[in-house]
Amino acid sequence: MFGISPLGWVHTLGSLPAIPVAIYMFARYGRIVPRSTLGAIYFVSMLIGAATAFLVAHQPVSYAIGALTILFLLAGYGIERILGPTRIARYVETICLSVSAFLLMVPTATETLRRVPDGHPFVTDLKSPLLLGVQAGLLAILVVGLTAQIIYLARQNRNAAN
Repeated sequence: MFGISPLGWVHTLGSLPAIPVAIYMFARYGRIVPRSTLGAIYFVSMLIGAATAFLVAHQPVSYAIGALTILFLLAGYGIERILGPTRIARYVETICLSVSAFLLMVPTATETLRRVPDGHPFVTDLKSPLLLGVQAGLLAILVVGLTAQIIYLARQNRNAAN
């Protein structure tokens, strides 16, 4: 079904939980909260998806996205261990984990549009206006979302200082 190999299904189903978990955390907390149960689910799911991307990818850009996802994921989850619970650590953590979610959604949207509906996908060309529009929309969401997150963190810091 959908031309996905058994390993491709492991990749897809392994990374799938990260999507609703990230959406929930963004809606509830305004960011991905790494030191929580949902944060642990996000981390494991993202790691499965990014690591298996190297095994199922067919485009060179997929390897770069997998490597960048792992890099941002590890940076986001590890920065507090390096810098301690500082303001800068919270900013870096938030930015890195938001970028990791973006790096999950770009190939997810691309592959979904290239495979669904089965046999007659919405997109057959990587330069399709629909696909490029969806990817541009995801980039706009990232830019607006990061801006809102940074403003929110700055206000939290200002209120804590008062």
